[in-house]
Amino acid sequence: MLLTRTYVDMVLAGGGVPVLLPPVAGVEHAVDRCDGVLLSGGADVAADRYGAPAHPRTVAAHPDRDTAELAVLHRAFALDLPVLGVCRGAQLLSVALGGTLHQHLPDVVGHDGHNPTPGTFTDVAVRLDPAARVEAALGCADGDGLRVRCHHHQGVDRLAPGLVATAWAADGTVEALEDPARPFVVGVQWHPEQDAADTRLVAALVAAAVRRGRRRSG
Repeated sequence: MLLTRTYVDMVLAGGGVPVLLPPVAGVEHAVDRCDGVLLSGGADVAADRYGAPAHPRTVAAHPDRDTAELAVLHRAFALDLPVLGVCRGAQLLSVALGGTLHQHLPDVVGHDGHNPTPGTFTDVAVRLDPAARVEAALGCADGDGLRVRCHHHQGVDRLAPGLVATAWAADGTVEALEDPARPFVVGVQWHPEQDAADTRLVAALVAAAVRRGRRRSG
């Protein structure tokens, strides 16, 4: 059970203390002791989680991880914890609430620009919703775009009810989503942990956790 050090460093740099939760039965009970949840990137979410047959290009799923992370996510929702989903984590956010995924984006957008070389991150230009929490966290000016580090062959197809898309690639791929009805539930299709100097998104997660703590204590 491994997680790249980049996630740990990102949380530390953003002002949080990272606690790694293994994908085992009952792990959702540990969420009660946490102040926020970050869902990392990783293997494809199993297609049967959103009622679809597996695409031939779908990477072998990890049912134990799907089960554990979905349980963690639903516990976080029940506790109104702030959540940040990264790549797979953003996809899982939508699946958890009833959304579906494109299982192989090149079939949809006609190119492999989101993952041109397996194992290598690539720059993708995205356009942000100027009213979104993602743009507020990143401090961009009124819908200005930015370049992000991507490595994914899947993406959001049908957004779950209650979620809204808040960033898009030029080909229309959803690159960020959020739940506007919750204080902080955000998913980004890119990998913020790949830029060690940019802690803005995880700092926004930590700030949301601090605000929640103040509300509960005050």
